[in-house]
Amino acid sequence: MSMYSRDIVEAIKDRSDIVDLIGGYVSLKRAGSNYNGLCPFHSEKTPSFTVFPDNQSFFCFGCEAGGDAFTFIMRTENLDYKGAIEFLAKRGGVELPADSREERRGVSRKRVFEMNLIAARFWRECLFDPNIGRVGMEYLTEKRGLPLSIIRRFGIGYAPNDFNALTTVLTREGFTPEEIKEAFLGTISQKNGRVYDLFRDRVMFPVIDNTGNVIAFSGRDVGGHDNRKYVNSSDTPAFQKRRNLFALNFAKNHCAEQLILCEGNIDVVSLHAAGFENAVASLGTALTDEQARIMAKYTKQVVLAYDSDEAGQRAAHRAMGIFAKVGLDVRILQMQGAKDPDEYIKKFGAERFRQLIKNSRTGFEFKLQSVLAQYNLDIPDEKIKAAAELCAIIARVYSSAEREVYIHAVADRLGLREDSLRKDVESAMRRNAKAGKQQESQQARLSAMGIRDKVNPEAAGNIRAAAAEETILGLLLLYAEHRKAVRDGVVPLTRDSFVTAFHRNAFTVIMTLEESDGGFDFSLMGEYFTVEEMGRLARLEQTRRALSENGTTVLRAAIDTLAAAKERQNVKEAAPADRIQMILAGKRKNINRGSDDDP
Repeated sequence: MSMYSRDIVEAIKDRSDIVDLIGGYVSLKRAGSNYNGLCPFHSEKTPSFTVFPDNQSFFCFGCEAGGDAFTFIMRTENLDYKGAIEFLAKRGGVELPADSREERRGVSRKRVFEMNLIAARFWRECLFDPNIGRVGMEYLTEKRGLPLSIIRRFGIGYAPNDFNALTTVLTREGFTPEEIKEAFLGTISQKNGRVYDLFRDRVMFPVIDNTGNVIAFSGRDVGGHDNRKYVNSSDTPAFQKRRNLFALNFAKNHCAEQLILCEGNIDVVSLHAAGFENAVASLGTALTDEQARIMAKYTKQVVLAYDSDEAGQRAAHRAMGIFAKVGLDVRILQMQGAKDPDEYIKKFGAERFRQLIKNSRTGFEFKLQSVLAQYNLDIPDEKIKAAAELCAIIARVYSSAEREVYIHAVADRLGLREDSLRKDVESAMRRNAKAGKQQESQQARLSAMGIRDKVNPEAAGNIRAAAAEETILGLLLLYAEHRKAVRDGVVPLTRDSFVTAFHRNAFTVIMTLEESDGGFDFSLMGEYFTVEEMGRLARLEQTRRALSENGTTVLRAAIDTLAAAKERQNVKEAAPADRIQMILAGKRKNINRGSDDDP
């Protein structure tokens, strides 16, 4: 039973034309009967992302993201299948019925939201209770100088130094220990099996998504009971840290021209208090590609306000490369006399910080200064090393005009001829291109062998079987007549025919939907598979679509190959005595098959 009826899903699909939908996120150009564009899910310079209006699907031939309108929204808006349905229903004006279905697989996203909201409210009450939250309030107001208005705006709270403060509340509200653990709000004791609070004696910063849901927390130690300064929520059914940013729910309304990216939550809160409402932070991780792509949706430029220490500067170097991939202009703050934005504003004031942003350096200027500071340019060997390092940096710049500007700047600083530097840059670009092709070739070989396959890890140990299974699934996804032949028993294929678990599950879902009222519909599969798995299924369908031979002969040949591979696997796993009998039985079967074929 699906969470929403087939009629509802089809009504939403009818009002979600995929070209119009994706065109709101990606600049598309017509290519014959299809549309092409730069993939929004990975960094690329040559379009490999294709939208197919005829079957309302998309597929990226670079990163293999694919699926339908629901899958696209799941990826771009970081939603689960139900969330994507609700998003597109609202967009298309489709009214959804109340969903009374109980979750069948683990804790639901909705339950996590409910627990998080209860936790946020409880911790906020604790903070404002002088008998409980005094240490937290002193840290925020006296040590950090935050006004109560900004504390309330961000919903900041305090987790008491108590093993059962929050879990008692959640248990009373009907949540199970397993649900509390899954939401990363508690953990279960190995000694007595009881659930206890995960966050204790910490100032709590709620992470809120763009629709107002509390999706996670970041807790800052204030009592000195833990050697970890921050504890951040791990991934849950409602939250993936690599795809979210702290305070984006506020900053998205103030960042059309510029976003300020900080390292810590307290820096962000301090900046908002000082009037810089376009500040965000990553959530306890180094900047990810997904976070960079999210920022690119909202702004044209990112100012890196990382700490001025060595670790912060290393992080800035890394972040510049990530932002370059998504085409964002990057500026670097150089804070003299302060470690981070919070300290700078307290020392010098908001106006000085605003001037600091205005005078921030470009990413290349920052790199240029960093390289030049490492070498003594009066020594020929060191000047050569500096030139080589800078040419390597310029070679990674996509724009030829931008490369020319940088070549001129380096030539001027090093006292070298521009044409000499240009040749070195071109040589570095050729080396990069060669290395890129070698890496692509290696990845293609590993992919063909099933190695490093996160979607179907069993493929590496069952190469022939997995290849046959891919052919079978591609045919079943594409053609109703093949599904009917399997359903009616005309073609001998069952769930037990499959070797790898992912393909076995895909077959089961396809045939279950086929046998339901209304028959198979690709869009209904999103309820059962992740976006990565849906992308793989889209690839299998796309591969078969590009081939001319997709008839019953191909299907039966793939089934025979799979059966032979399954038989070999059974022989390999059997006991020695049984193995001999199975080999002999197989030989007799082949002999009999040959006799039947004789005229």
